Amino acid sequence: MTRYLFEPPAQPAAPIDGRSETFPIHRIFCVGRNYEAHAKEMGVAVDREAPFYFIKGAYAYVPSGATVPYPPRTNNYHYEMELVVAMGGEAFRMPEAKALDAVFGYACGLDMTRRDLQLAERAKQRPWDLGKNFEQAAVLSTIVPASRIGHPTSGGIALKVNGATRQSSDLSQLIWSIPALIAHLSTFYHLQPGDLIYTGTPEGVGPVVAGDRLEGGIDGVGTLALTIGPAE
Repeated sequence: MTRYLFEPPAQPAAPIDGRSETFPIHRIFCVGRNYEAHAKEMGVAVDREAPFYFIKGAYAYVPSGATVPYPPRTNNYHYEMELVVAMGGEAFRMPEAKALDAVFGYACGLDMTRRDLQLAERAKQRPWDLGKNFEQAAVLSTIVPASRIGHPTSGGIALKVNGATRQSSDLSQLIWSIPALIAHLSTFYHLQPGDLIYTGTPEGVGPVVAGDRLEGGIDGVGTLALTIGPAE
């Protein structure tokens, strides 16, 4: 029997719609600038040669409906509504034509961002970790199996803050499709069951403050909610 120096953290796991099992979260990959209008609002050009990524730890997972504290060391805390792919199979150098075979299901996600820290890092050509990879920065709805809903390529994606619509677009506006993302990402990593891929956000990102209520949804996939609490 393995003896640990201290008790390891519990395995983060997300609920699955209609199932008693939960989905153990392994890694969280996020795609940057996958909607052209969002890239423009961020003041950068879309790179159509290849997608690019950043990673959040599984400790960043937050279930839909939670209240999270306003995070430390930021004054510009942003939401980013996204379609999330939940991997159910292995994928390494996976051909695009077979990529969807490795997908278990889909969910709604929020890539929460300390925007001021991200932009400061970007200006100095440093990694985005302080702006993106922090506790409670990856909100996730219940995962819906692809066996039930198929593989969405179109449908509305929207987010409201305190009842006012802030993001509204369509999945058809994704620059890199889900099969293309899996095929490309699997040339760098051995993708595993439990990996999540946040596929990028449309335009309309913006700041939130303590007390704000976020409600998002993707047609045919589901909904999510998040409340911003006071800073710790």
